[in-house]
Amino acid sequence: MKRIAVVGGGISGVTAAWQLARERAAGRAVEWVLYEAGARLGGTVETERRSGFVMECGPDSWVTEKPWARELAAELGLEDEVVASNDAIRRTYLLWGGRLVALPGAMRMMVPVDLEAIADSPLFSEDARRAYMQEPERAAELKATALPEGRDESVASFVRRHFGDEVTRTVAAPLLAGVFGGDVETLSVRAVMEPFVRLEQQYGSLILALRERATKVKGPKKSVFTTLKSGLGTFVEAMQREIPPQMVRLREPVEAIARIGGRWQLKSSRGAEEFDAVFVATPAHVTRRLLEPLDAEAAELVKLEASSAVVAALAFDAERARGMEIPEGFGYLVPPQTAGEDSLLACTFVNQKFGHRAPEGGVLLRAFFGNRAAGTLMAASDEEVISRAREQMALALGELPQPTHALVRRWPFSLPQYAVGHLDRMRALEERVARLPGLRLLGNAYYGVGLPGLMHEARKAAEEALG
Repeated sequence: MKRIAVVGGGISGVTAAWQLARERAAGRAVEWVLYEAGARLGGTVETERRSGFVMECGPDSWVTEKPWARELAAELGLEDEVVASNDAIRRTYLLWGGRLVALPGAMRMMVPVDLEAIADSPLFSEDARRAYMQEPERAAELKATALPEGRDESVASFVRRHFGDEVTRTVAAPLLAGVFGGDVETLSVRAVMEPFVRLEQQYGSLILALRERATKVKGPKKSVFTTLKSGLGTFVEAMQREIPPQMVRLREPVEAIARIGGRWQLKSSRGAEEFDAVFVATPAHVTRRLLEPLDAEAAELVKLEASSAVVAALAFDAERARGMEIPEGFGYLVPPQTAGEDSLLACTFVNQKFGHRAPEGGVLLRAFFGNRAAGTLMAASDEEVISRAREQMALALGELPQPTHALVRRWPFSLPQYAVGHLDRMRALEERVARLPGLRLLGNAYYGVGLPGLMHEARKAAEEALG
């Protein structure tokens, strides 16, 4: 009987434990313990449902083109729960000069497929429009100077090379801040925009590359985002039902991991136990502490900056929403260069992005605070955070009524910052961890923050641990 410890009950840890449960049900000789320091499983994946509102406390969807979350949903019997984003009204705004200005249509990130879409946009000066217009003409030059294999640079450096400084500040900076809570001047382009790096190597011009790819797409266009009708927390709830309760230990943090006599010994608040393999699926700062006695160099490679996030969801029933004027679209971003100490980075119009999120006539908004504002709000009361969210949203949407329901979640150090050279550090980390047989590192500190990738890596680790 092989014994495996799973340390950390976020989405990676829960998925790994669920896969082990499936292996056991298929006749594999395995038992495991899932350790979680908190009172619930799922980590940042959490859904609250109130009076017909589906309120996400962390991520609200996954990128459709990555298949693993949908595959897991099907295996869990949740196929009927899968819903696509309402892309017919997909529009993202920037809070620009005190008003909401829509990003031009037909854009992927900061790259327009149709140059006419930027012609009349007030977001760009003539210099920025000229940079866009000239980028296809510079295809040969850009291909010749494309980032070679083994080299990395910041997102800002990459975007400036193609479109100049203004586009970098106006579009790239708020888009990346809204996803990673990070700074384009330090984020690794290979770690967060690898598909664009590949396009540059092949085509030089990103605009020409996306145009050609668009002509090759056959059949109906897929939605950009996908979620579950009843919320992403349904993933955790469904997996937890298949994990034997005796295998789960809530409120039991792991204090130390040691290698003794060819096996792994874990010390927790309840004592010590031995295992054949250990999956460490904790936040990076916790993983670093656990690794330090085992391999100081590996622990140093896990040392990366991580920003915090504060999320505030505000729900308005039909009566209170009657006078609200929410523009058609998915939400808006606040450019970091104009964001103040207390500014939110993004606001999602949740009930417009997805159906089944609010009762008829209701409105559901969600504010995302990161960087400096998150640090300030981490210690604030829920009432203060909700008040700050209403004040910030009012700058773009006008005065808002008191919400019918509201929730606040604080996620300290939840957004790892993949700095330039990140993938090289991860390769070096893999080499160090390979010298510790049976140890696997899981979670968003390594190869991406999206749910599909985290689920895929967790399932693969469980399968490989059993040969």
